[in-house]
Amino acid sequence: MADKKKKKEAEHENVLPTGYRSRLREEYANRILPEMMKSFGYKNVMQAPRLEKIVINMGLGEAARDAKMLEGLRENLAQIAGQQPVITKAKKSISNFKLREGMNVGLSVTLRRDRMLDFLDRFVNICVPRIRDFRGLSNKSFDGRGNYSMGVQEQLIFPEIHYDGIPRVQGMNICIVTSAKTDEEALALLRLYGVPFRN
Repeated sequence: MADKKKKKEAEHENVLPTGYRSRLREEYANRILPEMMKSFGYKNVMQAPRLEKIVINMGLGEAARDAKMLEGLRENLAQIAGQQPVITKAKKSISNFKLREGMNVGLSVTLRRDRMLDFLDRFVNICVPRIRDFRGLSNKSFDGRGNYSMGVQEQLIFPEIHYDGIPRVQGMNICIVTSAKTDEEALALLRLYGVPFRN
């Protein structure tokens, strides 16, 4: 069991080159952390909020019944996130939604450390400007505990996805989890990372 776990961890770590450090990691240490310390008057660097993980969820809808479409969407999400997503299953049966317990209902991937920072960097600088009629992200989508959620209507905003290679246009939810205690601190942190909120 322990060998299996070590092997899985090794496969996970080998995707990124040894000694690789994300650009945003350096940015946090050199610019964002001192700015947060100054703005909120933290006495210790460990008090300053930081990003913990980014979770990307994709609901399948009709694709749940089509194995080929499910595989295509899974490949799309793997290209976007840089790691394989897991298939989430229904916990209970709901007849109104034609849902049976154990049916595939979605795809989910959790990003941490450098892979999370690289995703945020690409999302903010490349993907967000490609959203149609974009006027800034809402700053009202915090959950009261310093976590931010947003919806993306189509996967085509990601440069890794080519129009010919998608089984269908599909949206997704992106949740950014921070260690901030309040929404105000989380908003300040994400602004410093370059997330374009509406004023």
